Amino acid sequence: MTVTSTTEVPGRPELGNPDPRLHNSDLAPAEERNWKVFDLFAMWMSDVHNLGNYTFAAGLLVLGMSAWQIFSSLLLGFVIIYFGMNLMGRIGQTTGVPFPVVARISFGVWGANIPALIRAVIAVMWYGIQTYLASVAVDVLLLTAAPGLTSWTHHSFLGLNALGWVSFLVLWVAQALIISRGMESVRKFQDFCGPAIWLVMVALAIWILSKAHWSIPLTTSLKHVSTGEQVRQWFGAVGLILSTYGTLMLNFCDFSRFAPDRKTVKRGNFWGLPINSTAFALLSVVVTAGSLKVFGRAITDPAELIAKVGNTAVLVIGALTFAVATMGVNIVANFVSPAYDLANVWPKRITFKRGGMISTVAALVVLPWNLFSNPTVVNYFLGGLGAFLGPLFGIMIVDYYLVKRRAVDVAQLFSADESSPYYYRKGFNPKAVAVFVPTAAISAVIALVPAFSQAAPYSWFVGTAASALLYRLVAGGGTAPVPVSAPSQAPSQAPAEAG
Repeated sequence: MTVTSTTEVPGRPELGNPDPRLHNSDLAPAEERNWKVFDLFAMWMSDVHNLGNYTFAAGLLVLGMSAWQIFSSLLLGFVIIYFGMNLMGRIGQTTGVPFPVVARISFGVWGANIPALIRAVIAVMWYGIQTYLASVAVDVLLLTAAPGLTSWTHHSFLGLNALGWVSFLVLWVAQALIISRGMESVRKFQDFCGPAIWLVMVALAIWILSKAHWSIPLTTSLKHVSTGEQVRQWFGAVGLILSTYGTLMLNFCDFSRFAPDRKTVKRGNFWGLPINSTAFALLSVVVTAGSLKVFGRAITDPAELIAKVGNTAVLVIGALTFAVATMGVNIVANFVSPAYDLANVWPKRITFKRGGMISTVAALVVLPWNLFSNPTVVNYFLGGLGAFLGPLFGIMIVDYYLVKRRAVDVAQLFSADESSPYYYRKGFNPKAVAVFVPTAAISAVIALVPAFSQAAPYSWFVGTAASALLYRLVAGGGTAPVPVSAPSQAPSQAPAEAG
């Protein structure tokens, strides 16, 4: 086995005879490293440019924050996320393996299924919900193009009318076709989705600005709130944006593993997070503030605003673009992770594509429109599980950077031999599990119990900090580094960034 430092990228490591219970070609170190800066930038555009983030930023304006306050709070949030993504991104880029295999470093070769399955369940649920939200935009498009389809909305089956079923299944099949072709197809699709929604948003902003005579105040709020409440909302916005992106921060290594070097990861994250994401949020606020001036009320739904343009062609293009953009974020944030996570459970039988198909079917079976319309399910089930992601992130980052000191034997991640440093005790790291359980419970209580509602926006941060500190204490001063087997790099690509 070749022993190297983490700043070098030698040939693809020899895995020897990997255990078939832990290995298949999708979980193995990436062979091709063809994700460039634009691909990662476009990935973030796909993840950020969606109806949910638009409504989130616009909603902060309605709550009483000014455009400038929203801009500054989200900028801070995205800067923090940028550094978090770089931390997890480095692990993926260095080892070349996806999230569930990275989780073996800290949780053990079998214990890795704990974080993997938690992440997979959350992703599957949201995959279905996001597909449903995109189908709503398609409904608008179909009803506009063919008003006679209104009769299809009069009867429902399992909670969804006939038109809704058609729209949902069309998008469900379209996404399945894209993801059935693997990660390269995902890369090409998200390269298109992010820029497409930018064109619509910029056009919408220019239209609303012209209607507002090019004058929209950025320092005044829509309603008067006390200084203390403004401060609370400002920090709350930072906390909520961290919670929102905590899911992808945990498994960002699923994407960074395909980057040729760390510099590519950093640059893609920089342009995609603090720059693009904050700009999109500010544009959303400007459009919402403009709608207040033009129409007398703040319109937080861009589809409703597009309808006010009064042009059928514009409405069709806008609705179709928002649907495609939602598919983009869905594939990036909610498909890739469970595909790898389920493959990790049974590598011998479940590949990335099969894991993706299982996730797709599960997203249909759960009838996501009923989930979305049930606040109890969304808040308590998905919210509770989401609170677990912070503690997982804290443990994995501390273990890799402070305990293992960035040294990983990639070949041993695929070994169930008791001599493997990642076998721990019967395949589980008892220290990681012992830290995760109480810190996840604390995070969930803060997120869900009404008595802690004021602190709820910070549940991800509290869980991350608590698990990181406790795991550092439990794990001690760090273990001796094990040999590192780094991933491969295509001969035509530049060497990895040193340092």
